[in-house]
Amino acid sequence: MLLELDCGNTLIKWRLLDREGRVRDRDMAPDLVELQRLLGGQEREIRGCRLVSVRSAEETQLIMDQLTSWLKLHPLLARASNALAGVTNGYEDCAKLGMDRWLALVAGYELCKRACVVIDLGTAVTVDFVDAGGMHLGGYIAPGSKLLRTALVRHTRLVRYDEQPLGDLQLPKPGTSTGEAVEYGCDLMLSGFVREQLRIAHQLLGDSIVVILTGGDAARMAELLPGGCHVIGDLVFQGLALACPLEVD
Repeated sequence: MLLELDCGNTLIKWRLLDREGRVRDRDMAPDLVELQRLLGGQEREIRGCRLVSVRSAEETQLIMDQLTSWLKLHPLLARASNALAGVTNGYEDCAKLGMDRWLALVAGYELCKRACVVIDLGTAVTVDFVDAGGMHLGGYIAPGSKLLRTALVRHTRLVRYDEQPLGDLQLPKPGTSTGEAVEYGCDLMLSGFVREQLRIAHQLLGDSIVVILTGGDAARMAELLPGGCHVIGDLVFQGLALACPLEVD
C-alpha cells in the first residue's frame, strides 16, 4: 500500500491507497505517534510513502527521518518548482508559494485543462487563478470560517455562545441569538468574499472558467454560490501524486 501525508501546521492528514489507487483508510493525526496507532499495524503493508508539508524545513526533515526509521523506506517529499504538469508557478520566488496551494491548483488545472479558479476553504481561504495556458496568475489568502468565529470570541467580551446546528443556508435570516448572529454573519462574510473572487475570475479569465472548491467548508459554501461549482475533495493529494509519482508493487 501507499501512504500519503499532508502535513499542515497543526494536523497531519493521511490516507492509505491500495495497488489500484483506491483509498483504504484515512484520518487526521496530531503527530506520527498517533498516526502509527491509527494505522493499527497496517504499516507492515506500506511499500511507498509521499508527503507534502507546510512546516519549517527543520520540522519537515524530522518527519522525513521518523518516517524513514519507522517504515524502513525513503519517503518522497513534494518540493517547490517553477512548473509542474503544464502549470507555471506565478510567484517570483516559487518557494514562497505554499506547497498545499501549489499542489491544489496544479491538480485543479490537471482535472479540467481550462482556465480555472481554485478556492480552498480550510482554516484559511486560499484562492488561485490559472489561465487556459496553465499560467498561474496569483491569488488571495483570507481567514476561513473557524478563524472568523475564533477572532470574534477572542477579541470581544460579550460574544459568547454554544455551537448549534443551523438551518437552511440559502436564505440566512437575521440572527435572533448570539449564536445565530455569529454563524450567519460569518457565513455571509465568507460567501461574499468567495463571490467577489468569482467576479475577479471572470474579469481575468473570461466567462468560460471552471470553479473548483475544496477544503472543509467547500460543500457548505457551495450551497450559497451560483450553480456550476465543482466540489472536489483530496485536491492536495491529487496534486501530490503529480509531484511525486510512485508505483507500488
